[in-house]
Amino acid sequence: MAGVLAAPVIAVAQNATEVYGTVNMAFGNFRYTDGTAARTADGATPVFYGNSVSKWDVANGASNYGVRSRENLGGGLAAWVQIEQNAPLERSSNQAIKPASRNSAIGLQGGFGNFFMGQWTTPWADLDALWGIGTVGFWGPVTGSIGRRETTGTAPDYACTNAVGAVPGGANVAGAGGSICDALQAGGGVGHALWRRASNAIFYQSPVMAGVQVKAAYQTNEGRLTNPSSAAAAQVASNPWLFSGSVQWAGMGGRARVGAAYDVHHDFTTPGQSDNGYSVKGGWNFGVVDVGLAYEVFKYKCGVIPFTPAAGGAAPTAATATPGLCSDAGEVKAKQYGVALAVPVGPGSIRASYAVAKDLEGQVGTAPTVVAGQITAPGTHISDTGAKQYNIGYEHRFSKRTNIGIGYAKVDNKANAQFTWTGAPPIQTASCTAAGCNTPLFGSDVSTFFISMTHRF
Repeated sequence: MAGVLAAPVIAVAQNATEVYGTVNMAFGNFRYTDGTAARTADGATPVFYGNSVSKWDVANGASNYGVRSRENLGGGLAAWVQIEQNAPLERSSNQAIKPASRNSAIGLQGGFGNFFMGQWTTPWADLDALWGIGTVGFWGPVTGSIGRRETTGTAPDYACTNAVGAVPGGANVAGAGGSICDALQAGGGVGHALWRRASNAIFYQSPVMAGVQVKAAYQTNEGRLTNPSSAAAAQVASNPWLFSGSVQWAGMGGRARVGAAYDVHHDFTTPGQSDNGYSVKGGWNFGVVDVGLAYEVFKYKCGVIPFTPAAGGAAPTAATATPGLCSDAGEVKAKQYGVALAVPVGPGSIRASYAVAKDLEGQVGTAPTVVAGQITAPGTHISDTGAKQYNIGYEHRFSKRTNIGIGYAKVDNKANAQFTWTGAPPIQTASCTAAGCNTPLFGSDVSTFFISMTHRF
């Protein structure tokens, strides 16, 4: 969980360096029902791909290893560094293996709190540790339907991939700028990830006082672009940056916990506008059962992408574009909620979760008609963009370091949704150029029976 990941750099002993890691793997059967290769607007007839599939897989669930070090500087100050990266024990095409691809930073900690810079999960993401106790292995709602899909990297860059957004749970496609710049580039557009590690960022975590802790993160605008009118090609100005802040409390001997977060993502969907949202997450351990709850709302701002014509005066085709899924100027609102349960059974526990991603509200649909930078006619509304997700299983704890679990998980996607889990292997289409490659077909239900094993060192 994100909050658990945030703790180790503080826990290392004075003047110590250590190697650590987690291996999290699962063997199981995946089933994908039929779906469509494209979204279906209201009133249109869906064209099914005609391809349901069942397959076996050995899947990786965020396995990682890293090194961290801490030095006592005296006067209550300590310097620390952590470098962590993925360590999948399989070689699927959807695995990203890069140095420092996970929580990696350098910081200074003291009585004032903890300041650090680099790449880390946001305060919004850290709240998932308060409620996400209902997952065996890694086939749960966190990063699946709650918080959208996992993405690590810098803020969106309109010279790269982000002029066109993605359906929630989907993957972005190349936008007006052309080719992809970085495989870990953060996806913008409607449905961009909230569960993410922000790169090129600074972070602050306050001391815990009376069970209360405040966290803040700012992702810098290193991808800022200008739009000079003298350029040979059309330009778009964008100034993407991100702020994430949270406050959380734990008490009653750790039995009670609750937190709230607020995010602002500037120029992530439409240049010149800011997406924003909030989340409330927490839980209560009754002894016989631990209960977690989550609720989040995020608003994506839609508008015409403001391109400046080339020096010759001709406007690009993309100057008539709006971000993907925006049918008109305004906003698209996403709501998700979930509940998680953990029931102790001897040395193990039964764990279950249920989560709902509501249909997107507002100006969601096909692209509008744009003339001379102005919307003259809205697009057609797209409904059925939500999903339900549930999982149940038993996890046996052999020690503090080793768990083995067995379970079942399923995502029921509506006709225009394609939620799934990071690392799941759809490949329902003949090529990886459309839906059905790294994400399921639209409307395809995804399920898995699995046996998982986790070992920490």
